[in-house]
Amino acid sequence: MTEDQAAEQQRSLTQALQRAELSTEELWLRYFGLGGEAGFLDVDAYVHGLGSLPPLERDVLAHAVNERLDELTHRAGYSRPFRDSTPRSEPFAALVRLLEGSELAPPDRLPAVAEAAAAALGVTITVHLVDYEQRLLRPMAFPGQPNSSADPLEVDSTLAGRAYQQVRIFPAHTPDRPRLWVPLLAGAERLGVLEVEVGAVADLDDPGLRTQCRWLSMLLGHLVTLLSQYGDGVDRTRRPETRTVNAELIWSLLPPSTAGVDRFVVSGVQEPRPQVSGDAFDYALSETSATLVVLDAAGHDLRSGLIAATALAAHRSARHAGRGLAEQARAMDETIRRQFGADASATAVLVDLDLTTGRLRYVNTGHPPPLVLRGGQVVTPLGDGCGPLGFGLGDLRVGEETLRPDDWLVLYTDGVTGAVDAEGTPFGEPRLVEFLRREAAAGSPPPETARRLVKAVLAHQHGPLRDDATVLLARWAPP
Repeated sequence: MTEDQAAEQQRSLTQALQRAELSTEELWLRYFGLGGEAGFLDVDAYVHGLGSLPPLERDVLAHAVNERLDELTHRAGYSRPFRDSTPRSEPFAALVRLLEGSELAPPDRLPAVAEAAAAALGVTITVHLVDYEQRLLRPMAFPGQPNSSADPLEVDSTLAGRAYQQVRIFPAHTPDRPRLWVPLLAGAERLGVLEVEVGAVADLDDPGLRTQCRWLSMLLGHLVTLLSQYGDGVDRTRRPETRTVNAELIWSLLPPSTAGVDRFVVSGVQEPRPQVSGDAFDYALSETSATLVVLDAAGHDLRSGLIAATALAAHRSARHAGRGLAEQARAMDETIRRQFGADASATAVLVDLDLTTGRLRYVNTGHPPPLVLRGGQVVTPLGDGCGPLGFGLGDLRVGEETLRPDDWLVLYTDGVTGAVDAEGTPFGEPRLVEFLRREAAAGSPPPETARRLVKAVLAHQHGPLRDDATVLLARWAPP
């Protein structure tokens, strides 16, 4: 705050003090009760323009006067209590503006809606959405601006990227442009970050502003998810490359990449996203259970995408009907054979976890065995139960294990372990286990672990993957 601004704050306090009908002694008592630390003589000198106080003490004095002014506000009475229809507090006004601004708004209007809401908080907001590869944070352009002038920000090498990775607010203490980087979330799913520009460096440490920004982020995150369902504005920002027909087919069927309920978080990542053809995943969460599925259809063309999409639809149909794992797998198997003939197949793993007891039941149809990690060590792989879907499942076995709090469940396709380096060495299960052990020891949550795992697989391959790579990570946390 400049000297002129400090002088203006002092003048406004003096004027407000007259309206509040408080003596200096009464003001000091209120100020002291709010935690003010300056003595009466210092406050008296400041009120009369004969001395100065630190910014925090000036703010506490202003708050003491404003509380008194609130007490003096009198309104005409009603015959019964009425709710206030006008948002009077800044954070409430910001949330209301965000809701009202998004009504009947296309996705392209989100930046303007966010800016209007931010104005109620006295800040400026820029929305940065993470691309689907989770490598860049891309600023969302205003309507009429197909390309924003701002450059994308690297997830792995910027302060904004740290906020995204760690799901924490980080301040940028640049004198000419102080700002906060706030994670943009829809529930447990990370969508990007908000760049919140504030008026002064001192505002960066205001806990109230940080809380208000988190509220704004949570509501805006849900609006991003909602509006992306009936327009391409969000998708254009997040998708740097054109998807193949296969990828569009699979992408349209996938659930959000991350979701959580109380003690359980699940996160899925696919690579390469623009060309993925036969991999797919799904999950369904409730108060007491989590159902997960990962599948890999044979082939690398549109037919494999159609097989994966059909198998996923058959699984959902059986699940929605309340059928168990064995019946879900049989429905997938029979549907593939009926629709595509004897030469079509897919491998899959279906898992059902009781979130109250940790009881885990699973069916593995020729798929790479999922892993259960406990304390960074593989407790047991969930081995084969029968052959691939599409060939008839025969005597289907439902396996069972028991998870403990803090256990990790890892489902993946062979594109993860099968990625090879220049010498032809595969990424392999041992390297996968070692990577997960390090991430678990570092306390990385499932979404960030899944992102880093795909990055590690790509680094091992030194280029585009030859096969789809999909991973679905879940963690069952202690109470």
